[in-house]
Amino acid sequence: MPIEDAPSERASSGLAQRVYVSAAAENARAVARFLPRRPGCTLLDVGCADGSITTAIAERVGAGRVLALELSDDFIAHARTRGIDVRKADISARWPLEDESVDVVHSNQVIEHLAETDRFMSEISRVLKPDGYAVISTNNLASWHNIFSLVLGWQPLPAHVSDRVVAGNPLALDEPEYAEGTHRHLRIFTSRALSALAEANGLILDRAATSGYYPFGARISRVLCRLDGRHAAYLIQRYRRAPS
Repeated sequence: MPIEDAPSERASSGLAQRVYVSAAAENARAVARFLPRRPGCTLLDVGCADGSITTAIAERVGAGRVLALELSDDFIAHARTRGIDVRKADISARWPLEDESVDVVHSNQVIEHLAETDRFMSEISRVLKPDGYAVISTNNLASWHNIFSLVLGWQPLPAHVSDRVVAGNPLALDEPEYAEGTHRHLRIFTSRALSALAEANGLILDRAATSGYYPFGARISRVLCRLDGRHAAYLIQRYRRAPS
């Protein structure tokens, strides 16, 4: 199953308006290009939701073992029906995984929900095998739609100020209630800040790109990302462990 076609509950939650879904699908395709095959590997998906994206990623990389971390009991139940070894965990704390036990780490649209972002990056470094890699994707604070929002005196769309309501931008989409203990967006990154955070916590940037360009569809977005990727909607970065 193509990653962008995985029937995730993330996409069916009421957020799924056309522009958002198109950009999210394009981002999933771009993330997939950052995931080279590693037949028989141990894959970890941090924040797996219902597991639909996780299984598609596992198929792409050829994983022999699929692990995931998730907080929501409902999501955990769904993911386990897909054969994923899901551990209930607060990913702001130490992860329930051994040192150097994972070949591939994937986490998409998760880090922005955390306050303990240093812990997040340092845990990736801790659990990665020396020859492993991690792929992280998140919103881009420097995107044009965020810049235009600020020019108009509006809150940037991914920069939330409340866990209960989405406030400050009349273009904001309605969002579902988050699982108990899960925050809305707490920290939004530029590409430079995200890579600097990773490098400060034992990771080395291996490859970086951007995807999505609101309000355009996939084809135009790809062209615009090639011309001006700095201001695209999403960041994608791949890391290796720094030598010890």
